[in-house]
Amino acid sequence: MLHAVRASASGGRLRALRKNRLALTGGAIAAVFVLVALLAPLIAPYDPARPDFGNVLAAPGWSHWLGTDDLGRDQLSRVMYGARASMQVGVLAVVLAFVVGVPLGLAAGYYGKFTDGIVSRITDTLLAFPFLVLAVGLAAVLGPSLTNATIAIGISQIPAVIRITRAETLRLKGVDYVHAAIANGGGDGTVLARHILPNATSALIVQATVGIPTAIIGEALLSFLGLGVQPPAPSLGVMLSGAQSFLAPAPWLAVFPGLAIVAATLAFNLLGDGLRDILDPRGATR
Repeated sequence: MLHAVRASASGGRLRALRKNRLALTGGAIAAVFVLVALLAPLIAPYDPARPDFGNVLAAPGWSHWLGTDDLGRDQLSRVMYGARASMQVGVLAVVLAFVVGVPLGLAAGYYGKFTDGIVSRITDTLLAFPFLVLAVGLAAVLGPSLTNATIAIGISQIPAVIRITRAETLRLKGVDYVHAAIANGGGDGTVLARHILPNATSALIVQATVGIPTAIIGEALLSFLGLGVQPPAPSLGVMLSGAQSFLAPAPWLAVFPGLAIVAATLAFNLLGDGLRDILDPRGATR
């Protein structure tokens, strides 16, 4: 009977997702972005780091669909590899934030009192700094590299994950089936792993789809400032930084990587909004 109820709920959510055109559009664009990132070494028409001094600042055309930069490097290939760097940071930063934030949020919400006080104070301290300011500060301390940028962005996202996990744990801790599990002798680990965490998954999935575009923007900013991907490695932020001196003679150097960032972040945000409305209806009314 329980399986039938769950199957019915899952079917209803899928039908609701199909009716949400914005979410479907966002999901489709996000899927294309992910595929391009994964397949960049196979589908990129040129080596993104190879200069071609005979085609410096070439306008978009048949040979180079998005033009070339000041060293003659193909912009389409660099955008593809830049998307790869963005997705790497987006996914790994969110994974880092979840690995640290979810256990802390579960502990704070479930045990309360002393544990909640310590975790909440640490969270409030980190939240006192705007996300990008905290990420830039951490990246400056750790040093410029893609790995350090990922760590900095992941740490900056931990407070949001803690707060959402804590709120869901506090809500679920008071439902009947959790009380029943405790009354039947279920230990803390069993209750958290089998009853609270699985039922908090919907909110966490939504947070992940919101965290990825935030991380993409963070990576672009850090690379733009010289704290992320280091040239000549391609990155959307590095491309925007290099385009500053050529905005008048070669505007495509800034337009295409900028459009890639906008498309990726908008797609994941649309997908996240749709999933929030479907998986966590309470979020739409908050």
